[in-house]
Amino acid sequence: MISDNSIEEEIKERIATGNRAFRVHKKLFTSKLISRNIKLQLYNTLIHPTVTYASETWVHKEDMINKLMMIFKRKIMRKIFGPMRSEDSYWRIKTNQEINGILKGQNIIGFIKKQRLNCSGHVEHMAEDNNVQKIKRWKPMSKGPFGRPKTR
Repeated sequence: MISDNSIEEEIKERIATGNRAFRVHKKLFTSKLISRNIKLQLYNTLIHPTVTYASETWVHKEDMINKLMMIFKRKIMRKIFGPMRSEDSYWRIKTNQEINGILKGQNIIGFIKKQRLNCSGHVEHMAEDNNVQKIKRWKPMSKGPFGRPKTR
């Protein structure tokens, strides 16, 4: 987590790390000798874990995560799948719908939700004397006043 607890900055940093990982392996992803299935496996092995590292701890703002992460994933997928020839024999890039059709509904939001459930399952099965279990069961000693503070 970034020092000012801004999740947007953390996600932007993760995307920048994913861009660096993609640039390191760009020759693999743009090679005509490697099949698209192998390129997808490389993406899922090399770049996807880099981008989603510690995503189970992010505050879940679905619109913001969707905006940033899906744009990143579509950009990488456009580079992996390359342009396509249209009916009038011009080259064009694939649309978002075409990319989503190729990926068959795989999205980052679903992956992050699955990671969060997986993490909570690990916490649930920890020993009772574990610090994480103690923090999970902790209740504050006193409650603060409800509502807006009074003005002076």
